[in-house]
Amino acid sequence: MSSFAPAVNRLSDIYGADENAQALRYARLVVTFKATYGSQPEFIARAPGRVNIIGEHIDYCGFPVFPMAIAPDTLVAARANGSDRIRVSNMDGTKYPPRDFSVAEMFEIDSTKHEWSNYFKCGYRGVLDHVSRQGDKGFDALIDGQVPAGGGLSSSAAFVCATQLAVQRIEGLSLTQAELASAAAQAERHVGVNAGGMDQAVSIMGQQDSALFIEFHPALKATPVRLPEADLPFAFVIANTLVVSNKHTTAPTNYNLRVVETRVGALMLAKHLGIAEHVVCASAHPLTFKVVMDEYFAKPNVGDINDDGVQGWVERLETMLRETEKAFGTHPHGYTRDEMAAALSITATDLSAKIHEDQFPVRADRFKILQRAQHAFSEALRVVKFRGICEQAPENAGLRLGDLMNQSQDSCRDLFECSCPELDEICKIARQAGSFGSRLTGAGWGGCSVHLVPANKVDDVKKALAEQYYAVCFPDLSAEQLSEALFAT
Repeated sequence: MSSFAPAVNRLSDIYGADENAQALRYARLVVTFKATYGSQPEFIARAPGRVNIIGEHIDYCGFPVFPMAIAPDTLVAARANGSDRIRVSNMDGTKYPPRDFSVAEMFEIDSTKHEWSNYFKCGYRGVLDHVSRQGDKGFDALIDGQVPAGGGLSSSAAFVCATQLAVQRIEGLSLTQAELASAAAQAERHVGVNAGGMDQAVSIMGQQDSALFIEFHPALKATPVRLPEADLPFAFVIANTLVVSNKHTTAPTNYNLRVVETRVGALMLAKHLGIAEHVVCASAHPLTFKVVMDEYFAKPNVGDINDDGVQGWVERLETMLRETEKAFGTHPHGYTRDEMAAALSITATDLSAKIHEDQFPVRADRFKILQRAQHAFSEALRVVKFRGICEQAPENAGLRLGDLMNQSQDSCRDLFECSCPELDEICKIARQAGSFGSRLTGAGWGGCSVHLVPANKVDDVKKALAEQYYAVCFPDLSAEQLSEALFAT
């Protein structure tokens, strides 16, 4: 059973050794709130960003992922104001000017406009849509975000989730963590991003000192997994390329296009396997690679597969990789819309409706179904193996985990095509300086990278990146800006 979001009274319960620095930040938030609205906030809601250690672009395929929450977070200080107005301000008021809405206006979200308060509205609407009611309480809110926007650490999910936590407190609701995570993933689609659910789940359900093995099908489930202890401990270094990838503006050619390619791939693979008309596949909205895999192995005479643990996953996923080659190998350069429609025995218009292109428009001449499917199944395989190594804790765990991360980066670059030259360069520098494994994290096309580094090499890796990447590409970066872009966790 999913638990409720915890409430704490001490910053040390959240930030540990960073308590003092955070205390100053919270104090500034409270002072600014009082100066803005005339009274102190009743409470402060918090949701962290996340780093996805491994499992990129497969949450919306239905496959498990392996992220962990990080210290950078979004805060929402809030107080009911006894009116029917909802006022929201930001600590960075120059970049994000204050807004004032009626309760009814909070449900009006124009996804064609890149407006910061749309994410606040998403959080508000997500909670109330989930309980099928209209809000009736006005309140004041002040936002402070430390997760870099467009950096691949899920700033949008942290914003939406923190807002949801504030709204449910104001409205007197008690949603479980799983309900909040699901509502947040649905809500972010109002700004035109076809979210898979990973970012929201780890922001709401993350735990200290553990990563999460998050499963999405048949139901959302988050299992804490501790990283293996070793004689030589290791840490994760986060390095931001400072190349901003805005999912809202690039979605038609990047993020949403990849979602569509995997969704059409699932439809075509189900037909290839002879299960498209099965009730499970025909009624799935959307049909994902995970649903197709599960239904295929539910068929009689498919072969005996071990259902238990890692080995069962491995056998299934390796089988699906072979079937993927059979299904799509004749089109290594991709499919046109007409070719995809013909393969599914439907019209191009029906295909557009099936992938909800009215909500999530995409632009492409050819859709690379083979490569996207190969990435999805092989990345899921790496996630499962990663968890297995963590739980078994072999002597060479760091090297083996790092190798999986390196394979993931290769797949993201070559098969899913969501890397960029800056990410490739950072990964190269980090590996040469001692990283076991380096890969992009988040949607890609810029943003952040994550590196599994032996504790005694952390300073070496950071120094190499500072000198060979940041000093070269961003010579005017201040020491404070560098510390925000490059840090260990």
